[in-house]
Parts: sequence; structure tokens; C-alpha cells
Amino acid sequence: MVGGRAAAAGGGRKRKDPSFPHLTAACKRRLTATTAVSSPATETAAEEDKSGWASLPTDIARLVGGRVLAGDVVGYIAFRGVCSWWRACTPSPRDPTLLDRRLRPRAYVALCDGDGVRPDANANRQIIITFLHTRTARCLRVRLPEEARHHRIVGFTDGLIILLHKRTTAVRVLHPFTLVAVDLPSLAPIFHQVVRNRNSLLDMNAAVCASAGAVKSIAVVVCFPYTPGVVLSSEPGHSGWEVIHRDMDLMNTLPFHGRLYGFRRFTRQIVQVYPPKPINPVVAHVPDKFGDPVSCSYKLVDSFGHMLLVVHYLSPRHIEAKELWQRCAFAIFEVDVNSSWKLRPVRSIGNLALFICKDRCLSVSAKDLPSISRNSVYHCVTAKSCRFILSKRPIVRAANKIVPSP
Repeated sequence: MVGGRAAAAGGGRKRKDPSFPHLTAACKRRLTATTAVSSPATETAAEEDKSGWASLPTDIARLVGGRVLAGDVVGYIAFRGVCSWWRACTPSPRDPTLLDRRLRPRAYVALCDGDGVRPDANANRQIIITFLHTRTARCLRVRLPEEARHHRIVGFTDGLIILLHKRTTAVRVLHPFTLVAVDLPSLAPIFHQVVRNRNSLLDMNAAVCASAGAVKSIAVVVCFPYTPGVVLSSEPGHSGWEVIHRDMDLMNTLPFHGRLYGFRRFTRQIVQVYPPKPINPVVAHVPDKFGDPVSCSYKLVDSFGHMLLVVHYLSPRHIEAKELWQRCAFAIFEVDVNSSWKLRPVRSIGNLALFICKDRCLSVSAKDLPSISRNSVYHCVTAKSCRFILSKRPIVRAANKIVPSP
């Protein structure tokens, strides 16, 4: 049975090195300097109405709440927790459909330890995940529900967590701060029919999109790296999963503005994965100046509402270097999704730092993270990560191998 094998594999699988070693270390330093919190989902204040907060007029409270929500739903949850009157006159952040992107923790990314499949579990068997605000560097430790111990994490979108039940292979989308959960059907029937590869279930990737159907809801799209070409989708209330692609071999994917995009393996093509475009899914092509696509790595990154493409390639200028990392270089493009899908070269990313990993890619502000260098790309695919700084000046450190972008 698929579910049984998944449970066994999920419990005994060896853990790899952290996906984002530099970023995880930086966040741990910030956590030690602040009080760890469990979850802002609890909206009761310790001492309500003792400071006259309830005297704020209703229209002013709603105006302030709306502006707080526009910036951060976690801040909005804390705002409503000040007093019962504010909670009464402002809308609840609990969206039972998880469709409203305003109510998702979009600016937060989960920094799961190990291979990113399982969250941390402390001595009390509590499931805790550290979330980082990519713009402000605020760190929150969130305690997940008890039943999360029976799931594996298979994806993240806009701060939402996508879980796979180890025994039943049912999929669940969880809001980590409001604890709203949306359930989807089991993957077992379709897995037996079209996937069949046990490793694919262990390393599957999932993303949340806006449904392309007539009913407004979320949709979950699943890709299987060990079963090239197979992509599935389903929605809440559906009885099963639908095969939307059979020949979509993807190097990586990016949920972006309700859709799912990906980079086709061994090609120079950015494609729209969901909603499917049967006739021509290709939306952009990468220039061929980087050589054979087999020797290149292409990663799509959501950088504060902008889609970036990071190309990792062998540089002819450093071909004589002794170490492999010294021969490599990066090129960054901004993908224009609003008009003609042009790729615009990016020479500098300012105060940002990009983390390029095998499973996920992140863009964070380095402004409030002193141990993270601005205008840099951290390549974290191997155990010894390298940093590439987007300038002409070479930098050398004993701890990290650092080379300039050509």
C-alpha cells in the first residue's frame, strides 16, 4: 500500500544538511535575542480593555486594521488581539477557503530543519517551525497542531504549508497562524495508476494555486521529480486527482500570482504549468549564450512580487580554475510577466540576498540580517555552500568560498 510505505519512509529517512545553512544560522541568532512565540492564532489578550483601547471609534479601528492587513496578516492578528472591541469591529482573519491572498502570511517563509520534509519536534513531541519575515527579518516559532506529526511537509506557497498524510496520502493545506486547514483527496489511487515510483512519493513537490475551474477555490498542483513529466492537480471537494501533464519534465517550479510556472529540464523554456495550456505552455525562452542547457541550472525565484530567473552556468572566463565552484557564475533576469514575457538582465539586487537551493529558492532582505551579505547569491545545493557577490571585486573568506559574478 502506498500510504504504508510512505509512513515507513517518512519515519526512517535520513536527514540532510539544512536547506539554508546561512539563513538558518542568522535566524537562530535573532531568536536567541527575542522571546520565542508559539502562534499568533490565539487572539485573547492577557489584560483586555485596561488601557482604553476600546474607546477608539469603529471607523478608525477598521481603517487601521485594513492598513495593517495590507502589510502583514500576522500583524493584523496581533492587532485584533489587543481588545475584544477591535475583534468585534474588524473582519476575522480566518478564511475557511484559504483563497484570499491578503489573509495568507505571504511575506513569511518556513525554515524547516534537515531536508525540509519534516518540521522540528522537541522533547515534548511538539511540532515547531521557525518562520522568517523576508522583508523585516522578524522570526516566529510556530507550534503546529498535534496531528501534524502524522504528516510530511511537501510544499509551501505564500506561507501556507502543504502536508501529506504518511498513512493515507491525503493532502492538507494548513495556514500556520490561523490553523485553518483545507483537505484534499488521497493520492494513493492515482499514484498506483500513473506514478508507481516509491521515491517520487518521498520527494514530491506541491504548490497552491487559484483554481481554474468554475468554482472559486484553491487548487493544489503536485509534481514528481522521479516520474518525469507527470503533474497532478485537485481541488477541495473533488473525489480524486487529475493528470494535467504527462510530458512536463520540470527542473523547478514557482507558484506566482495564483498560477504555477516551471522551467523545463534540459531546455531553455519557462512554461506555465497551471492552469494548463495544452497548445503552447512555453511563455519565455532563455538566451543560448550560457551553453548547453544540460550543464546549466535554472531557478525561478519570487522576489517581493517580481519573478526572477537565476542561471547557474560554467563561465568561460574561469574555465582554468582548479575548483569547480570557481568555474561557475550566475546571471539573473527579471521575467516580465505583465506584457511580452521578456527577460531583462539584472545587474544588482541591492539590499537583497538570494538563496538558491535544490528544493526551494528564497529572496530575503539582508538589511536586518548582519551575517547575510547584500547583493549576493548563496548557492546552497551542496553541503559547503558558496556565495557569489554581484560585483567585479573578488572576496575571499576562510569559511566560505566567494567569487564574483562575471
